[in-house]
Amino acid sequence: MERSFKKEVASLRLGEGDVFHGEGILAVTKALLQSGVSYVGGYQGSPISHLLDVLVDAQDILDELGIHLETCTTEAAAAAMLGASINYPLRGAATWKSVVGTNVASDALSNLSSAGVKGGAMIVIGEDYAEGASIIQERSHAFAMKSQMWLLDPRPDLAHIVDTVEKGFQLSEASNTPVMLELRIRACHLHGRFVCKDNRQPLFSRNHVLERPDFDYSRICLPPATYAQEKHKIEHRLPAALKFIAEQGLNEVFDGEREDVGIIVQGGLYNTAVRALAELGFADFYGRSQIPIYVMNVAYPILPDEVSAFCAGKKAVLVVEEGNPDYIEQAVNVALRRADLQTAVIGKAVLPMAGEYTGAVMLDGIARFLDTTGTDRAAPSRSAETLSGKAKAAAILGTELPTRPPSFCTGCPERPVFSAIKILEKEMGPSHIAADIGCHTFSTLPPFNLGNTVLGYGLGLASAAGVAPAMGKRVISVMGDGGFWHNGLTSGVAGNLFNKDDSILLVMNNGYASATGWQFLPSSRAHRRGPATGMSIERAVRGLGAPWLRKVRTYNVATMVKTLRAAMTTPVKGLKVIVADGECQLARQRRIRPQIAAKVKAGERVVRQRFGVDEDVCTGDHSCIRLSGCPSLTVKPTTDPLRRDPVAHVNNDCVGCGLCGEVSHAAALCPSFFRADIVQNPTWLDKRLHAVRKAVIGKLLGQVSA
Repeated sequence: MERSFKKEVASLRLGEGDVFHGEGILAVTKALLQSGVSYVGGYQGSPISHLLDVLVDAQDILDELGIHLETCTTEAAAAAMLGASINYPLRGAATWKSVVGTNVASDALSNLSSAGVKGGAMIVIGEDYAEGASIIQERSHAFAMKSQMWLLDPRPDLAHIVDTVEKGFQLSEASNTPVMLELRIRACHLHGRFVCKDNRQPLFSRNHVLERPDFDYSRICLPPATYAQEKHKIEHRLPAALKFIAEQGLNEVFDGEREDVGIIVQGGLYNTAVRALAELGFADFYGRSQIPIYVMNVAYPILPDEVSAFCAGKKAVLVVEEGNPDYIEQAVNVALRRADLQTAVIGKAVLPMAGEYTGAVMLDGIARFLDTTGTDRAAPSRSAETLSGKAKAAAILGTELPTRPPSFCTGCPERPVFSAIKILEKEMGPSHIAADIGCHTFSTLPPFNLGNTVLGYGLGLASAAGVAPAMGKRVISVMGDGGFWHNGLTSGVAGNLFNKDDSILLVMNNGYASATGWQFLPSSRAHRRGPATGMSIERAVRGLGAPWLRKVRTYNVATMVKTLRAAMTTPVKGLKVIVADGECQLARQRRIRPQIAAKVKAGERVVRQRFGVDEDVCTGDHSCIRLSGCPSLTVKPTTDPLRRDPVAHVNNDCVGCGLCGEVSHAAALCPSFFRADIVQNPTWLDKRLHAVRKAVIGKLLGQVSA
């Protein structure tokens, strides 16, 4: 069941003069509607995944305006969709997680930026960089420079973000170039308000269709057109973009009382920078700074004339640019030297070369800049260590904070699969595990530590191609159902069968793109517009000719161990596919809890299962924890005075998946686990059986105590 924004999307109907109150992503959606887009689409991924969720829930509004919504199977498909804006005055938007999503979309984006656009084309990118990121640490800046696409980095303020979206489409059309709008995780979840405009009907849409197709060979990406396109980028599109950015004032200058120093900051980092200045006594908490600030809401291209005008007369400026290489710092240096200005440019000399510029980091860096330039302080510097919550917690505890790696959710259907692999390892020794992107990547962390490589979304099987022939036993590759449909079917399964490789593929079929918020997939049991599509992983694999296929319920650990053993030892050559079937537990709980609550309220009999550990039987070995890692499975002190070791304990987070008992059974561990049925609204028979059981157990306990 997908995350629902049904209540929130009502604000998307607000009109001229109404005041919007809400979250960043909802504001971006409203801005798209106000901009008159003809089509939108994309692929989910943190921190931008719920933009698609909002659009799905706003389907009625989109239909009224004639806007087409495409839930794309990959970022490449979403980027290719923007090709509609090459020949026609159609405004279109796509969204995905960067930088990995941009990498997937790079082929289409290169062609799109080479051909240029007539209608405004915007890519709303979730810039997933730094401490809260879930991927490799790269930025979108390099791609924007490489393909000559303008990169917008708006100051985190809802009114400003909405204005940047609308101006971004105008910039795209004025320069015939697609633009990228990057939003960091805090901007996506920022709450605020802005004054709305009416939603705009697209110029052309399903409500007002195009009359005839357009053919223009100059927009086809083949020689000799590509040579002319490259010249057009530099000779026409770039000057047009610089002119529009300057005339529309997309970048901002906030004047201050000081004239000898200044700060040049990426738009997305403005709030953090101003907060640091306030802590140092150089700004108030309303954002008014004593030190002049040049805010680059357009991170690329930079405007040399604006930069030079801001730096003129200053002895030094601080360039606040997150990540490495220092593209902006280099560009500022070049602009100033060409303008024959000797203003000192300070950036990575006082700020970290890489990593997120958190509040503490920003505070320390700006303080160093002020010290370096000899700027008098109105307030004493507060170091990064002073504001570090981690340092404060460690001081209170008297020791370093323990590591707390992420893990599978309680009851996750993927956890038992890795429990089965750990059990099989005791029998057959370790195997090379080609891991993949998704929830199952948590298998690389304790307590499983399974997964030797992670190369990309849906690339688990493809990444095994080189190592499998060199291993003494078959390699196990892991792939989620989201990765399977993203590109695993073609780059993994088809490639493996074409090359006649002998390998094992585990497909985690939990029914959703779970890590990004439970979006529907081609093989999901439901669809955003009604019934399921009828596509299945098993049929797709069989259709490609896989010689060996098994489907196993994930929670049946013993069967999974048996199936894995068979895949490892079978004389059948070629690809062995195991579809591990189990619905995402979070989605399942969201689906069944309202149903259970309704039944209880209606007085119907409801039975819930919970698991526990018999303290008298538990040996304190804790193998169950090492082979499961379930968050609801922990330890507690024993009440037996003759024993010192703590015993296993199942806390109240248990969702009754039964994994702990299944693992104990499959691994032949101690029989200390028990299942308890919790009956709500019991019948007369339930009450009678309970009374009998209570009497018998009481009698037996009396005999034992005697």
